[in-house]
Amino acid sequence: MSTIPSVTLNDGAVIPQLGFGVWQVPDAEAAPAVRAAIEAGYRSIDTAAVYENETGTGVAIAESGVAREELFVTTKLWNSGTVDWSGQQGRDAVLRAFDDSLAKLGLDHVDLYLIHWPRPMHGSFGNIWKAFEQLAADGRAKSIGVSNFGPQQLEVLLQESSVAPVLNQVELHPYFPQHELRAFHARHGIATEAWSPLGQGKSLLDEPALAKVAAKHGRTPAQVVLRWHLQSGVIAIPKSVTPSRIRENLDVAGFELDAEDLAAIASIDTGRRIGPDPQGFDWN
Repeated sequence: MSTIPSVTLNDGAVIPQLGFGVWQVPDAEAAPAVRAAIEAGYRSIDTAAVYENETGTGVAIAESGVAREELFVTTKLWNSGTVDWSGQQGRDAVLRAFDDSLAKLGLDHVDLYLIHWPRPMHGSFGNIWKAFEQLAADGRAKSIGVSNFGPQQLEVLLQESSVAPVLNQVELHPYFPQHELRAFHARHGIATEAWSPLGQGKSLLDEPALAKVAAKHGRTPAQVVLRWHLQSGVIAIPKSVTPSRIRENLDVAGFELDAEDLAAIASIDTGRRIGPDPQGFDWN
């Protein structure tokens, strides 16, 4: 079993700091990938309605033989622009979407439910959050949070609700370390979770600085980056469908990045995103 540390969220729930993501994994491939991840020792699985692989993910969970209480399962609401999210209509739409995700996963609850994108140009996430609060009160979503929110959207939630999101899942990796947002999270007790923690493989893992640090520790660049996330206090959810890579990504205990290593990793910060900017993202 892995020795991955955990993070205690602001509602008292505990989440493994290293989980397994299934973004861009087709449903037919999700079951074997998630099965391999659970067998390797992952206990946190992250999916989303828009990934269209909740069914395969659920199959792997059901067949894993691991007790449900040992797994931390996250999925996300896809707040499409074609739906009216205001008032009672919006609340009902959230509950229907949540029920659909539960049915596909074959579960009676999820450990974490996230608003996938803030879509600030529509101003709809406040109504959505009220429905999330109901799901949390009912115990069907043990914890509730957000994804891709910036400080401005988080401020709105904190001002309008007595229930703060437990975490914000955002693009974060050594090219784009999100210092300002992470500081905001720390001030408000919101955990930071990284999607694409390895930078989607787009040149990040070929960086000479990472190769040098990896050689120093007898590790791979991916393991160095994931160790950087852990030491930064960030929750990470790397994705792979290759069993050997799935195991490799989990094997990040047993070494520590020192100040020199951390400075080398900081030197490759470009301040540029790989994915879309949430402030302008409006994909229906």
